[in-house]
Amino acid sequence: MSDNHYQPPRVWTWNQQDGGVWSKTNRPIAGATHEAMLPVGKHPLQLYSMGTPNGQKVTIMLEELLAAGESGAEYDAHLIRIGEGDQFSSGFVAVNPNSKIPALLDRSVKPALRVFESGAILLYLAEKFGRFLPQDLAGRTEALNWLFWLQGSAPYLGGGFGHFYQYAPVKIEYAIDRFTMEAKRQLDLLNRQLADHPFIAGDDYSIADIAIWPWYGNVVLGNVYGAAEFLDAASYQHVMRWARAIADRPAVRRGRIVNRTSGDPGTFLAERHDAADIDKVING
Repeated sequence: MSDNHYQPPRVWTWNQQDGGVWSKTNRPIAGATHEAMLPVGKHPLQLYSMGTPNGQKVTIMLEELLAAGESGAEYDAHLIRIGEGDQFSSGFVAVNPNSKIPALLDRSVKPALRVFESGAILLYLAEKFGRFLPQDLAGRTEALNWLFWLQGSAPYLGGGFGHFYQYAPVKIEYAIDRFTMEAKRQLDLLNRQLADHPFIAGDDYSIADIAIWPWYGNVVLGNVYGAAEFLDAASYQHVMRWARAIADRPAVRRGRIVNRTSGDPGTFLAERHDAADIDKVING
């Protein structure tokens, strides 16, 4: 175990210079830090986000809805640069008082509805359009079981494993071991579930898959944290099969590039205001 003589102070104080590459995204108080209005585009749905796994959940869902013929799912995706504190603007806080991406404003209803928290957005859109959520009680319940599992589990993968393995300014053996153990337990759970089902919640593609793939699919495919080998991702053969199948869906390929600002050519699009914006990126 790493040599660490740190002892917590009697009263914790915020060290604003500490915390590594994502230190500016968090603070111990809520509310807005500055006045700034959010941009508003022409489509019914206004998304304010960044292409993190949580952001990808919503853009993938919207692209899946459009692919299914739901024209009412047309959207503008505005970039929120969380590293620069855009999420602490007065405009963003009005849409999401928790100051986390993604946040959605549905202007197709009067008054406009705000929807925040990625899982809530997926459920809202699934119910609004009647897609990607089974209608029967058993199927709906199973899909929601896994949606809420993801919402509770992803912080261990991202804020826990991903942070300490990839982003923390100091490598702490105990923290990496602790969260690697949990990440592998979660992958084993998914592997067992997918051994008997083509999709997470059963025979049909649902918001459970759309929620889980940007986290666990991206991890095993080596798209985030650079940890696929470290986690022995290839050993989770059913998760790998599922992750590759989801990655090959055209709507997933489209949605996962939205609100991203870096990567290989054809893999990122800072903002999306029309389908043609994605077409230009994908087709060069």
